[in-house]
Amino acid sequence: MRKLLNTLYVTTPDCYLSLDGQNVVILQDSKQLFRVPILNLQSIVCFNYLGISPKLMQYCTDNDVAISFISSGGRFLAGVHGKIRGNVVLRKKQCVVSEDENFCLNIAKKFIISKLYNSRLVLQRRIRDSCDCTDITAVAFASNYLKDRYDNVDACTTLDELRGVEGDAAKIYFSVFNDLILKQKDDFIFQGRTRRPPLDYVNAMLSFGYTLLAHDIQAALETVGLDSYVGFFHTDRSGRISLALDIMEEFRAIFVDKFVLSLINLKMINAKCFIKKESDGILMTDDARKLFLEEWQKRKLEIIEHPFLKEKVEIGLLPYIQALLLARFLRGELDDYPPYFGR
Repeated sequence: MRKLLNTLYVTTPDCYLSLDGQNVVILQDSKQLFRVPILNLQSIVCFNYLGISPKLMQYCTDNDVAISFISSGGRFLAGVHGKIRGNVVLRKKQCVVSEDENFCLNIAKKFIISKLYNSRLVLQRRIRDSCDCTDITAVAFASNYLKDRYDNVDACTTLDELRGVEGDAAKIYFSVFNDLILKQKDDFIFQGRTRRPPLDYVNAMLSFGYTLLAHDIQAALETVGLDSYVGFFHTDRSGRISLALDIMEEFRAIFVDKFVLSLINLKMINAKCFIKKESDGILMTDDARKLFLEEWQKRKLEIIEHPFLKEKVEIGLLPYIQALLLARFLRGELDDYPPYFGR
């Protein structure tokens, strides 16, 4: 099993990254703030403005350390990766089957069934933990609605039809998301998903978390030799990591949504952690992002049992495991792709 290496998140805006021996060195005004051995890293995520030295980029690409550049609002800007070392036969097979709509539909159904199931887990936990004084009627309705959509997913005959089922389910799920916020309800009000820019505190955290998750899945796919831009459910579009977004459907609720709710309900994040831009967009402060990333890393180290492998693994390895299972399926080593169902 792959060892879970660390991700270095660089959040200080006015810093520059360089290479010293086999170490990443973070500089601010030519003074060293921090250094870390590259051998301990799987990837580097940069929120800084000044950039990174070409020498460090070359060293990272030569040693399979992915580099991603993220805007202050959490939007993916660009990525730097090493040479493609994956099996060319696997990538050719991926491209060929991505043109087969029946194949795409069948595997896309796996992604969406997993998404519905794992989204229900978040809702069911709210129902299970509710007290007698709390009205959970709407949450229970949404949970039952998602369960009833299982058959609809199975009955879909086109990808567009499947996208319609997924879209309707997402609307119902997010329609009760505000009911999952139990603390600081005056500050954290969720009235639906808003993107580019996020218009409230909850959306700001969700968007930030989804960006981090997409980065992890993209890195996992490219590690096992798959092309993260050639998807089955999400349509091909220049610059879109379609396959990463496909697998991300399995993990949105249990990775990001559940995590964001915990930060709010445990009062680890509050209204002072956000700033409002002139465009009415909401951004997390530097300190808030650092806290978010610290807790995100801790979360990835938690141990669970993978339902298909029946092995205990770190949560942070789940994207890599699903990428590996997908690659095995495409190579014909598995009869079907086993999506991830949480517990």
